[in-house]
Amino acid sequence: MAPITFDKATRTYPGAPRPAVDALDLDIADGEFLVLVGPSGCGKSTSLRMLAGLEEVTGGSIRIGDHDVTHSAPKDRDIAMVFQNYALYPHMTVAENMGFALKIAGRSKAEIRSRVEETAQILDLTPFLGRKPKALSGGQRQRVAMGRAIVRQPRCFLMDEPLSNLDAKLRVQTRTQIAALQRRLGVTTVYVTHDQVEAMTMGDRVALLKDGLLQQCDTPRHLYDRPANTFVAGFIGSPAMNILDVELGEGGAHIGEYVVPVPRGARAELSRQGVTAATLGFRPESVELVGPAEGFPFQVGVVEELGSDAYAYGTLDLGPATTIAPEAQFIARVDARRPPAKGETLHLRIRESEEHVFHPTTGVRIGEGG
Repeated sequence: MAPITFDKATRTYPGAPRPAVDALDLDIADGEFLVLVGPSGCGKSTSLRMLAGLEEVTGGSIRIGDHDVTHSAPKDRDIAMVFQNYALYPHMTVAENMGFALKIAGRSKAEIRSRVEETAQILDLTPFLGRKPKALSGGQRQRVAMGRAIVRQPRCFLMDEPLSNLDAKLRVQTRTQIAALQRRLGVTTVYVTHDQVEAMTMGDRVALLKDGLLQQCDTPRHLYDRPANTFVAGFIGSPAMNILDVELGEGGAHIGEYVVPVPRGARAELSRQGVTAATLGFRPESVELVGPAEGFPFQVGVVEELGSDAYAYGTLDLGPATTIAPEAQFIARVDARRPPAKGETLHLRIRESEEHVFHPTTGVRIGEGG
């Protein structure tokens, strides 16, 4: 077990206009489960491969524990990696697959058998040790790949989208097993995914990347409650946060004829910068239904009924005197027992202190709103 440090770690591919990973600064504590998340091409898998030694670090450094591993070979880093495609040997049994790395390392047959049996018990793989991968389900193969990493007793686990080949139900089941297993073993783990729900449910902390740049690294709760900018706000949360550009006045932000109260500190900060507009964010669950004179009008287009929850997708019906595009889609959580009808107009109000205020140009969070 060991802490991991990315110190301005950079990876630039020859001929590329910008770095794939740009001066990444990240401290991962000993025993922590850190998730790297972001859209395709953001640099999350490249960051993991730099840590594994599979990609060259062209700037900055990477440390595992007290050792600078920036230019070390993968075999000298004492890490174990779980890949997206499992990479099991088809001609070997489960036991042989799990113990192969120990065999190559010259460990005794007795030690290999002991470690494989102990790990198989942890992962509920004991009945399958004599089977070959083709006789296993996708979830079982994924557990074998995990077992192969665990038997090595490395200082760090690296996981590159290990659940992406599983169906939706099995993904939910397996991600809870991986998170529980990591907490039991206490091994520092860096996990890559493009699925923000997976990231939020598994990680002690989540690091969100965009275009090779770290946008925010924090606990799932803080990422959700206090996004650092509009990109984080729009990426984290399912359904996504509603985001719109508004004009600021004395009372707050103007949504058509309705005024949303904005914290005085946020208004003062924007005013100090000479800005008379803002980007306002609010989550679908942060609105409540009110009377026609008490909130802004929302025309329902589609209602998504999920059993315990229901979400209305639609547009803000603000008339011609507004800067908000009439086709802009917004989402509101509604009463699942009495969902509105398609075409119905609701009047919504953002609950006090649940709005998020961002700079209209930079997208950076302003003040304490939210």
